[in-house]
Amino acid sequence: MNAINKIFKVKKPIIGMIHIRALPGTPKHQQPFKEIISIAVKEARLYETHGLNAVMLENMHDVPYLNRKIGAEITAFMTAIAIEIRKKVSLPLGIQILAGANKEALAVAKAAELDFIRAEGFVFSHIADEGLMNGDAAELLRFRKMINAENIAVFTDIKKKHSAHAITADVSIAETAKAAEFFLSDGVIVTGSSTGSEAEISDLQAVKKAVNIPVFIGSGLTAENLEKYWELADGYIVGSYFKKDGYWENEISEKRVEKLMNKVKKV
Repeated sequence: MNAINKIFKVKKPIIGMIHIRALPGTPKHQQPFKEIISIAVKEARLYETHGLNAVMLENMHDVPYLNRKIGAEITAFMTAIAIEIRKKVSLPLGIQILAGANKEALAVAKAAELDFIRAEGFVFSHIADEGLMNGDAAELLRFRKMINAENIAVFTDIKKKHSAHAITADVSIAETAKAAEFFLSDGVIVTGSSTGSEAEISDLQAVKKAVNIPVFIGSGLTAENLEKYWELADGYIVGSYFKKDGYWENEISEKRVEKLMNKVKKV
């Protein structure tokens, strides 16, 4: 049984992103922590009400991001938020902690009884906007084994957005996906070049052909292009489109959520 069937119970899950407001200690932090939790819970419940299949948390407002070493405070805050959402929402839940804090995300998922994490920097090296990030698959999956968290799926970005891949220019995205599968990824995520940008159809076709694990689209999905991408992936992570004017920093637009989910029902 692959991770799609095990976790989501639907054939092609739509995963809604919750971009947690800037956490205490980060440059853009402004709101009381209780308010940050309240907003996140409200957004998760809105997604559940409108029929999404899963929710994923991400500390996207914590710019500029630290490279892997995020600090104990971020892990603690994300755990507290995840636990509160877990209490109020019955959907499958996932988490990503920027940037590349995959072990911390896995620890939060274990503590809060989440279902999956999104991991960047799993195989090969790339230059992210935070700097050089090397593959951590071996360390991460040994950590998962150590904390008895093998029920938590690890979905992994390949040739990820906001990064330069010149140092692996001779490695195709298909070969990168094969490496992730060989290193025991539970599913791979294909994105465009930046937040909200569409994934290349040729990339998705090559990756789907190369691996036997689920393939997710991780950026750029909209109600307008959903039909074009529907047969090219096994799951869809949607963040920016659900926000007012399609911009990730804005509040969630209920009308946009309804529009995309109505389109899902049609296709």
